[in-house]
Amino acid sequence: MDFAAINPLLFISTMVAASIPVLLAALGELVVEKSGVLNLGVEGMMIIGAVCGFITIVHTGSPLLGVLASIIAGGVLALLFGVLTQILHSNQVATGLALTLFGLGLSALLGQNYAGIKPPNFPKPALGFLSDLPIFGQLFFKYDYLVYVAFLLVIGVSYVLSRTRSGLILRSIGENHDAAHALGYHVIRVRLAAIVFGGGCAGLGGGYLAMIRVPQWTEGLTAGAGWIALALVVFASWKPYRVILGAFLFGGVTLLQLNLQAVGVKLNPAYLSMAPYIITIIALVVISGTSSRFATLAPGSLGKLFHKTM
Repeated sequence: MDFAAINPLLFISTMVAASIPVLLAALGELVVEKSGVLNLGVEGMMIIGAVCGFITIVHTGSPLLGVLASIIAGGVLALLFGVLTQILHSNQVATGLALTLFGLGLSALLGQNYAGIKPPNFPKPALGFLSDLPIFGQLFFKYDYLVYVAFLLVIGVSYVLSRTRSGLILRSIGENHDAAHALGYHVIRVRLAAIVFGGGCAGLGGGYLAMIRVPQWTEGLTAGAGWIALALVVFASWKPYRVILGAFLFGGVTLLQLNLQAVGVKLNPAYLSMAPYIITIIALVVISGTSSRFATLAPGSLGKLFHKTM
């Protein structure tokens, strides 16, 4: 076993890229849950975004159109969830699970003729001498556009939720939708907007996976990333910046198990493949067990149906 073969700088930069799909999906779900809605359909939205983005970039050759297709596909599926739960008052948990099953089935149907096809290369920004800087160039300036977009989204979401009137309204609806409605806020309208935003982020995360991270289409491509994103929202205690830490944890463990196999660690590959999910579960258990305030951190109206009254 030659652990010296693992390049630390390459490991960190690859870890950042590996964390982007779950980071985007978890960030979107965080906004949804901040509005008081629990959407368990993240996996379905991610994989439908992946297949639609992949098909679009293969046929058009345009990375921008592929990104837009991923966002729109995830947003449309999320809007379906929003209409069913917020207007027709269906159960959020059951509808979210159905959304995941629907997304997995539809993506398998749409993508059955695209397995084995390689999409066009996704461009990276030309940062000149910055990319050639020792250490810093490798760590900060050699990523594709969507990596920087993801981190800008974290900053933007954090700012909107904590520093703007719109964010205050969304959080107040998530804490007590009846009180927010009594103050004249449009609960259903705000929640639908949050749900569509969350779906767009999940779709973009899936698109990143299919167009950049892998890049290819195979059935079940997301492989549970949507469920990890749901767990990361709890791991982050519903705080945007902490989502980054959770995504890095998952991305790092995912990459580590691949590196351990590469250097010849004598361990069943199945155990190594399970490692990212096991570590995520352990982290959730540790956090929930050590924080006395953990149970009170979730939005007060999370998962509760809102019935509009006059």
